[in-house]
Parts: sequence; structure tokens; C-alpha cells
Amino acid sequence: MIRRRALGLVAAAAIALGVAACGSTATPSPSASAGSAAAAYPVTVGSLTLAQQPTKIVSLGPTATEMLFAIGAGKQVVAVDDQSNYPADAPKTDLSAFKPNAEAIAAKNPDLVVLTDDTNKIVDQLTALKIPVFRTAAAATLDDTYAELRDLGTLTGHADEAGKAVVDMQTKLTAIVKSVTPRTQPLSYFYELSPDLYSATSKTFIGSIFTMLGLKNVADAADADGKAGGYPQLNAESVVKANPDLVFLADAKCCQQSADTVKARAGWSSVTAVTKGQVVALDDDIASRWGPRVVDLAQTIADAVNKIPA
Repeated sequence: MIRRRALGLVAAAAIALGVAACGSTATPSPSASAGSAAAAYPVTVGSLTLAQQPTKIVSLGPTATEMLFAIGAGKQVVAVDDQSNYPADAPKTDLSAFKPNAEAIAAKNPDLVVLTDDTNKIVDQLTALKIPVFRTAAAATLDDTYAELRDLGTLTGHADEAGKAVVDMQTKLTAIVKSVTPRTQPLSYFYELSPDLYSATSKTFIGSIFTMLGLKNVADAADADGKAGGYPQLNAESVVKANPDLVFLADAKCCQQSADTVKARAGWSSVTAVTKGQVVALDDDIASRWGPRVVDLAQTIADAVNKIPA
């Protein structure tokens, strides 16, 4: 189960396909939505055109759900997948994003389906049913997140709100970066995806957030050739030898990992992050999504860094 979860994260982050709707495909594009008027229809993003504002949106992906609510389109969302747990009032159903069923989705009578993965060629199936589909693929950069927010704003009739959400994220992230204590030498960290030590390098979306805050990733050497796609599995000996200043646990909820469980691992009691109480348990959900709550993740990281004397 743990290995499947880690590999699932690897696969999600590596996807770079387009989306299909009404017989065509569309990929999130900043230029497609930059000057969109909120109330003007039809609207076009890439090759997807909506003749009128969607009022029955089905969201199949936690990040997509968070984005839709963040831009003010929550009242248009009639159903979300079984993993979408934020915000609390999102209309959660038993729809699966991992094993999507076209008939079950169609039964919600959607005029727009927003999804993250094209599992089981669900895009083709929905297209055949003449259901418009937009895909918010896993972001590789913050710019990808901003582009997806703007594109969703255009499609849902909330372009202004989406623009404000982007500016709000940018403003807060800039302030967080400035709040980090300057250091002559960067602090090192290990980011744990699962107890079997899958991690994420600086070349991933999550890794870029840590880099932005001035941290050095001890997992980078484990995927120097890029064969692991930015998500290598380390061994305990290599992590202990790297002796990270900080350990961030993105498996606290799923796998009940904590500062105590890390300390109890053979050999880990001597790691600087452990001896100095610098093991940080993250909210797994926030740490695995690329939506507006990335700001919350950045703040948690910055707070942990600032607790360490320069």
C-alpha cells in the first residue's frame, strides 16, 4: 500500500498529456485565459470552447476541487470525487478519480468535468458522450498552478476571481520567502513521501517550493540521472549519512509517521534533524496538492526554518 502510494505520486507528477472535450484537446495555457472577460461566452481555453457558463461541474481530483472553490466556482460544482476532502462543504460522492466510471459521471448530468488524470481513457469516454472535459494536470511549476487557476476562471465565468487568487498566492509567497532568515550556508532537508523512503528532488513541483525557501535537498544525488523522474527511493544508510538538518514528513496522516517514529528507526537517532527536534510532520493532503494551499505549505516550511538559529 505504501509503495503503491509513493509510485502513484510519481506517476501523477510525471503526466504531461492534454485534455479532451467535445472531440478535441486542450492544455492549460496562461495566454488562453489572461484577458478573458468573466461573463462573456462563448469562452475558449486551448481547443476547448464552452458556449455558456457551466452550472453542473463534476470535479475528479482534490486539487481541481480546491481550485474551483478558491476562484468562487464552488456553487457550480455538483459532485466531487471520493478523495476531495477540502473544502469541507464540497459535495463529496463515491465517484473515483483513480477508477473513473463514465456512466456514473454522466449520471450527474455535468456540463463540465474537471479532472486530473486520464485514467482508463476516461477523456475519450466522456467525449463520446458529448461531455466537455478540462484537465488540470499535475503542475511542474508554480506558473502551471497559476495558469490552471486562470483557465478554470475563464471556463467557469470567474476570471476576475481567479486572477485575484493568483495575485494573492504570489503576494503571500513573496512575503514568506522574504521572511526566511538569511544564512551563509543553506540548511539541508529530507522530504519523506512514505516510510519506505521515497522522496522528491529539487526538480519536482514540491522540491521547487523548498528551493524557493533556500533549502538544499539531500535526495537530489539519488536521482542525478533523472531515471526516477524526480521521485527516487533512498535507503536509510544514505539518509543517515547525508545527515539532514530538517526532515519533513508527508506521510504523517497516511502512515502515522512522526518525530517519535523517525527517532526509533535504526541509526536515525544521530541525525541532526532528530537530535535537534527538527522533524516536521506535514499535512499529507496539502503537501501532495499544487493548488492555493501551497501557500500554507510554504509557511509551514518557513516557520520550521526560522526556528533554527542562523
